[in-house]
Amino acid sequence: MTVMPMRKIHETAIIHPSAVIGKDVEIRPYAVIDEDTVIGDGCKIGPHVVIHRYTTVGKNCRFFPGCSIGAEPQDLKFAGEKSYTFIGDGGIFREYCTVNRATGEGNETHIGNNILMMAYTHVAHNCIVGNNVIMSNVATLAGHIIIEDRAVLGGLCAIHQFCKVGRNAMIGGMARVSQDVPPFMIVAGDPAFVSGLNSVGLARAGMPQDQRNELKKAFRILYHSGLPMHEAIAIMEQELESSEPVEHLMRFLRSVERGIIRTRKGGWQ
Repeated sequence: MTVMPMRKIHETAIIHPSAVIGKDVEIRPYAVIDEDTVIGDGCKIGPHVVIHRYTTVGKNCRFFPGCSIGAEPQDLKFAGEKSYTFIGDGGIFREYCTVNRATGEGNETHIGNNILMMAYTHVAHNCIVGNNVIMSNVATLAGHIIIEDRAVLGGLCAIHQFCKVGRNAMIGGMARVSQDVPPFMIVAGDPAFVSGLNSVGLARAGMPQDQRNELKKAFRILYHSGLPMHEAIAIMEQELESSEPVEHLMRFLRSVERGIIRTRKGGWQ
């Protein structure tokens, strides 16, 4: 493999000849870049990082020591089929975090742009993780999970397979999540419960006050009315001012299959 002058690759790094390495890439001692991989421009790959086969990494990502990205899934159904891992631009992957490629021929584990995965976090096979997501230390995703944009997952939280976490939701540390988390909510506890609207997070994200007020009304209808979900959605359609966040919340609720996280006092699912 020809080493371009703009690259900084340590002599002990192991790089397969078929790997595609972009410009201004730094690869530190004892890193391993497997065959059939693509590393985007400006990436920094720390010591003892392994980028496994069929992985594509976007631009300007940073991988700290010990990361394992794109390894075969921890899934008994996996039979060696060709599947993929895709990492977007600007991600930060701290020490010993792990991402597994998908189960199923041609399927993909997909991580968006500007993610922060702190130390010992795990993304399992067939997950889809959106943009600007934060996973705190040891946060763990089982297989087939969807995490929407700007969600924040607290340290040591665990999310059950096939669950979905909505946009701008916040999950507290050590929470055990076994059902879907609607967008814009705060969830905590074991088992997890919804404690309220993520008002501070929404304000920090720049959401206008009038839209936040409508989401507060939506929260009260959804969790305090005692109505079944389909009836709560119908009431929201009638009583709330239409906005992109309100419409997104209702689309999410219409697609729920596992039920949604309840409030501490119960409510419905």
